[in-house]
Amino acid sequence: MGPMRKPNIILINCDDLGYGDPGCYGSKMNKTPYLDRMAEEGLRFTDFYMASSVCTPSRGAMLTGCYPKRIDFAEFEGRKVLFPGQGKGLNPDEKTIASVLKDVGYATKLVGKWHCGDQPEFLPTRCGFDEYFGLPYSNDMGIQRGDAAGTRPPLPLMLDDAVLEEQPDQISITERYLEHSIRFIRENRDKPFFLYLAHMYVHLPHYPLSRFRDENPNPYAACVASLDWVTGVILYELKQQGLDEETIVIFTSDNGSRNDYGPSNGELKGTKFTNWEGGFRVPCIVRWPGKIRAGTVSHEIMTSLDFLPTLAALAGADLPHAEIDGMDISDHLLGLSEISGRSEFFYYDSTQLAAVRKGDWKLHLSREGRPVCELYNVRRDPGEATNLYDSQSQVVESFSEAVQRMRRELGDAITGEPGKACRRAGYVEDAVPLTHYDPEHPYYIAMYDLDDRG
Repeated sequence: MGPMRKPNIILINCDDLGYGDPGCYGSKMNKTPYLDRMAEEGLRFTDFYMASSVCTPSRGAMLTGCYPKRIDFAEFEGRKVLFPGQGKGLNPDEKTIASVLKDVGYATKLVGKWHCGDQPEFLPTRCGFDEYFGLPYSNDMGIQRGDAAGTRPPLPLMLDDAVLEEQPDQISITERYLEHSIRFIRENRDKPFFLYLAHMYVHLPHYPLSRFRDENPNPYAACVASLDWVTGVILYELKQQGLDEETIVIFTSDNGSRNDYGPSNGELKGTKFTNWEGGFRVPCIVRWPGKIRAGTVSHEIMTSLDFLPTLAALAGADLPHAEIDGMDISDHLLGLSEISGRSEFFYYDSTQLAAVRKGDWKLHLSREGRPVCELYNVRRDPGEATNLYDSQSQVVESFSEAVQRMRRELGDAITGEPGKACRRAGYVEDAVPLTHYDPEHPYYIAMYDLDDRG
């Protein structure tokens, strides 16, 4: 018998999908039969966190296993996310999940949203991905209804390092993403591969696939149904290719929902952009037949920071030499340990240390730039309704060491501490957008007919 094949890895990351949006997380509005079955066949986390409540820092953190502040991805010239043509991006010297896996023979591809820098030095192919097809940032960053001609660059759809199409039909984008994903799986069925599928949905504006738009009068629910269907097709393809038991599939979201169309964050308080649970805590389902016990629910704390070291361990890859914040929780995934090993999580709002979770407790330190004194038992009170700060002084005191340690390590704008272990992002001078408006260009859709922005 030869050596065991390294597992294939598919990481599906949605955009603004809330904790309570999948049926298996309690949604009464959305129908998600394939995600529900994925949870029945795998492991569902109830306490999974992204490292930011907005997309650019969240995505950079997930890919590198580092809190955004550590990699200089906490703020972007006064903005919370990157915009077209900015000169900042993920430093190519940072090791990503893709580059770590590529080092041990994986084929790597990103299909979908990047949002870690649109300058040539920061594109996915400079950060460990062999191939790229998708939007370099959010789908609301093109020309939309109400925009004066030339005030915004056309939305670029990219193939590797080049713009393939400008102002593409957004209704068709997700189906094109699926086509590229399936082709990549088939082309690499005989060697290990890493596919990062970063969906456009459910970020505004909402352009769901036509079938699901017809079945769901609510456009948000139609986008969720589109995500669910794509997941079902990918899982079916793995079985057809005989790769089902050789592939780890992870389904999650980059941050909480805006809650524009209902209680998308379930029982959690807050939304995208906030430091409440609804901004940071998101769905996470992991499926690996024969390795991960079916129907498992974990109440352990897990974070997107843990993907890199966990997947590296499962693939036999080395960790980056630079300091990371993720933990290897592979034993917990495989049922070899009841605990994840993670007891703490730090909520950063740009450069401010806003809150800390330790065990069942969450201490809020600041909100909107002002200090606060709030303590919640988020195990019993996930809606963060009852502030126990005054009655639980010993619990509050138990946070002191962790708070001071993180302030020394990564800094806190509220206290003025810069942090001694922060690295520099990538920077280029004379940055320009990938596209420029041309009145002579025969755009298929010169201006999108929705003016919603996320």
